[in-house]
Amino acid sequence: MNRLTGKLLMVTGLILSPVLAQAEDNQALIERALSAAPSMVIDGATVMYRGEVLQEGSNGWVCMPETFPDDGSPLCNDAVWMEMMQAMGAQAPYEATQVGFSYMLAGDGPDGGVSNSNPFHADRFHADDFIREGPHLMVILPAELLEGIPSDPNAGGPYVMWKDSPYAHVMIPVGERK
Repeated sequence: MNRLTGKLLMVTGLILSPVLAQAEDNQALIERALSAAPSMVIDGATVMYRGEVLQEGSNGWVCMPETFPDDGSPLCNDAVWMEMMQAMGAQAPYEATQVGFSYMLAGDGPDGGVSNSNPFHADRFHADDFIREGPHLMVILPAELLEGIPSDPNAGGPYVMWKDSPYAHVMIPVGERK
């Protein structure tokens, strides 16, 4: 190999290294996002990370590698859930008018978990009602359908999270808590 070819390969390597590293990082994010739901949901799902589409989908589901920044809690949402999350992110009003579904079959990540009553708790890890859930499903229902469902995550079975907020939803544990 001559000197010019060697330098060209070195420069090409320097240029491509960040691109390849980003592709590997994106692949890891995609894999984590897709761990949230069964194949019937993830096959054809769009994968997003912090507003950027990493993988275009076609079935209406959106999977993300984290619920909140850096919490490691993957989830897959239908359109109703995406609408609710958008409202919650903007702390805007939201009213459930139809049923919506979200899968979190990998459970809350190592830095996941929230206050069960306050989606905007200033220090969620120290909230009196902090909960880090294992594998679960989440269902948005119109408010009148939430009546009679307990809000205590330790009562056994499904419970309402964020009951007195516009973002109330039913948590359905399907595995052990971490």
